[in-house]
Amino acid sequence: MNPTVTDATSAPNGQPATTTGAPSGGNGAAGRSGAMVLVRIRRQDAPDKPETARWEEFAVPRRPNMNVISCLQSIAANPVTTDGRRTTPPVWDSGCLEEVCGACTMLINGKTRQSCSALVDKLAHPITLEPMSKFPLVRDLFVDRQRLFDDLKRAKAWVPVDGTYDLGPGEPIPQELNDERYPLSRCISCGCCLEACPQYTPANKFVGAAVISQVRLFNDHPIGKALKGERLEVMMDEGGVADCGKAGNCAEVCPKDIPLLESIAAVQRQATVYAIRKFFTR
Repeated sequence: MNPTVTDATSAPNGQPATTTGAPSGGNGAAGRSGAMVLVRIRRQDAPDKPETARWEEFAVPRRPNMNVISCLQSIAANPVTTDGRRTTPPVWDSGCLEEVCGACTMLINGKTRQSCSALVDKLAHPITLEPMSKFPLVRDLFVDRQRLFDDLKRAKAWVPVDGTYDLGPGEPIPQELNDERYPLSRCISCGCCLEACPQYTPANKFVGAAVISQVRLFNDHPIGKALKGERLEVMMDEGGVADCGKAGNCAEVCPKDIPLLESIAAVQRQATVYAIRKFFTR
């Protein structure tokens, strides 16, 4: 869940580090001028213990080019708050640390983003960290994104090729189509688009931009299109593409700059054509 801890926030004599010189707010320049970085973490011990929700503040020794994950590792090594109180190490989710796995999404200074690519020098200080609000909380900054993966399975977001034997060469993909599909393949299922979407809430079944974009990706694949009708049935069902309110927040926060609004429009067109054909051929 948490990567290997490599740094501590304690002073050489083993005492908790002080906040002398710590930035007290403003902008990234403040963080560069001080010896310490202040990090405020929204914490909760368990999903069924809302009474434990609280803010805890930590001072982290500043290093060049450090990211938010580095701050969390330092805090986990020596979880002592700025008022000198020892606490439990914060819990978060991360894997690759290079914006590929998508696991470390959280709210950083109120904006959903990947914490591995959030550089301390470019953030306003103090840095506030909160868990995503659209997924069930597990603990602290760690949430359960299972709904996203279940929706990807429901939309059959894969190429239907089965078997370990040699199937021969696949159908060639024109370069123009390949150039169009490649940006869609960069999705890392991080959930940023879902957290920022006003239509995506714990109370509804909307699949969100990530799933819709993957439907477009596989519908346009020479072999993947074999399941196009089944995917579009899901897109026309409750929680499908018609539930999108066109807010555009998804495209603003996507760490991979995926053309999500284009994907939503494309899938809407596909669903409309599919529905018309289905009506006249039934």
